Amino acid sequence: MAAALQLPVIDLSAPARFSTAASIRQACIDYGFFYLVNAGLEKELLDRVFEESKKFFSLPLEEKMKLGRKEHRGYTPLYAENLDPTSSSKGDSKESFYIGPLEETATPVVLNQWPSRDVLPSWRNTMEIFYRKLLLAGKRLVSLIALALNLDEDFFEKVGALDKPMSFLRLLHYPGDMGSFNEEIYGASAHSDYGMITLLATDGVPGLQVCREKSKQPRVWENVLHVDGALIVNIGDMMERWTNCLFRSTLHRVMPAGKERYSAAFFLDPNQDCLVECLESCCSASSPPRYPPIRSGDYLKEKLRLTYAS
Repeated sequence: MAAALQLPVIDLSAPARFSTAASIRQACIDYGFFYLVNAGLEKELLDRVFEESKKFFSLPLEEKMKLGRKEHRGYTPLYAENLDPTSSSKGDSKESFYIGPLEETATPVVLNQWPSRDVLPSWRNTMEIFYRKLLLAGKRLVSLIALALNLDEDFFEKVGALDKPMSFLRLLHYPGDMGSFNEEIYGASAHSDYGMITLLATDGVPGLQVCREKSKQPRVWENVLHVDGALIVNIGDMMERWTNCLFRSTLHRVMPAGKERYSAAFFLDPNQDCLVECLESCCSASSPPRYPPIRSGDYLKEKLRLTYAS
């Protein structure tokens, strides 16, 4: 049995910004994960998001496949993604729906796909409100992360990371009944997230586990419990790279819980032209930069190519 991990709780509305930033710094060094409360998401909105999500995932497969994933937006069916091909050949037991940066009316190219209003009348409106609130919370959190790294709180804005960020909302459904297979099936196999930060809302059904020491074998997995009213936040590979591995991008997975599970992950990633290079506050003569500079878009494109190529 995996033990439960006691993660720190960060209050986004706390007035003492520097002590909040110090708590974030410690959480990102020790765990790469923490709970975030008072992020501006009402319980009623979260309930509505999960209700609408359930409605979409309960549609017939042919209906969902009309919105099949294009340009990293839309529907991905069961087993279409394999985050860790070394542990399972079948693919991950989850289906998902991606919503990318919301196009304002001036954008000539419309990339997002939406279920028909005839089928799900309030779906799009609910998800757009949720997306915008998560983006706002994410940006507020990033300014505290900048303080946690001994930088100006608008540092990530100044380097262009938050100017039209590449943010994606991913609705996830893990089915309850797994059927029988001759290999272990994962809801999401072991992986670390690729980008800057992830904000996760869950429906309370367990399954999320983290492994704090990714290079050690055998891996030790710990359960991340659901906390009412809290988002679960984790650091992605790009932030680990930016901080010269000071902040950890922690390995995590979702194990089948024996019943259906719904979650919604919001990936806040920089503008694709943003240059990700070792932060001055994270390197020194004794700790030189471990990675060369890279553009955010190039980095994420390659990571996603490898995920879906498998």
